[in-house]
Amino acid sequence: MTLGMPATLTAVTASGGGSPVASLLIFALPVLLILFMVFSQRRRQREVQSLQATLSVGDEVTTTSGLYGTIKSLDDSTATLEISPGVTVRFDRRAIGTKTVSTGPAAPSTTE
Repeated sequence: MTLGMPATLTAVTASGGGSPVASLLIFALPVLLILFMVFSQRRRQREVQSLQATLSVGDEVTTTSGLYGTIKSLDDSTATLEISPGVTVRFDRRAIGTKTVSTGPAAPSTTE
């Protein structure tokens, strides 16, 4: 045993390294992680493109910054949102994050 080296490190260096399976895992895990990131990014891009394609005047939307509004006008690059009666703001169309699903007025509960 060499002085100053831990026993496990000495055993690994004396045996000539790890098993072929371990070296394959060391190579495969980063590759799998990169592939996962690429495919998940492509999926998100497709979802954003489909949302942008289905936007229309009158849709209730939420911006990426969390502002709720109703689309009053659209063009290729901007969306005008009404955030309060008579109050409109212009946003870059890419800032539209999601369509808001309104559930309508809540039905009164009858508990006896």
